[in-house]
Amino acid sequence: MTIDPEQLRAAMRAWTAGVAIVTATHNGITHGMTVNSFTSISLEPALIAISLQHASRTHELVAKTGAFGLTILSTEQQAISDLFAGRTKNPDDRFANIKTKTLITGAPLIEGGLAWMDCSVVHTYDGGTNTLFIGEVVSARSEGEGTPLIYHNRNYWKLSRLSKGRASHLPFENEIV
Repeated sequence: MTIDPEQLRAAMRAWTAGVAIVTATHNGITHGMTVNSFTSISLEPALIAISLQHASRTHELVAKTGAFGLTILSTEQQAISDLFAGRTKNPDDRFANIKTKTLITGAPLIEGGLAWMDCSVVHTYDGGTNTLFIGEVVSARSEGEGTPLIYHNRNYWKLSRLSKGRASHLPFENEIV
């Protein structure tokens, strides 16, 4: 039994995620796209995973070059998220007015982001309409403090802290306090 893709889309809108831009460069062609499908896999070795649609230009460049950059966006970068998601008038060159930097692989990383990861592809897995790329993080930088751009139910959101401090311990229902 196959689920209707629209039913799955509706259900996935309940998933809240940070927003990032995946970028790649190959033979002088640079492209990037907005994603919320990435996750940390391992600290040693340093591995992350991204999922890209087969039909996307970014997928093609990542597959050809074997490298990608990932920029985690801040709340001040909503317009950049919209640009790379194709929600605004899509210029031929999405990078025309965007300041970038590179670390090791040459993949562009967007300035002003909360963090950057420069990755070399170490594994790929076919996943229906997408490819899962496992990337070894060869370099990473973080700006430290900042407010991440959040996406939930087709809207952008900001985080608010529920408790003070780094983490609070809440007792479980059956824990003796």
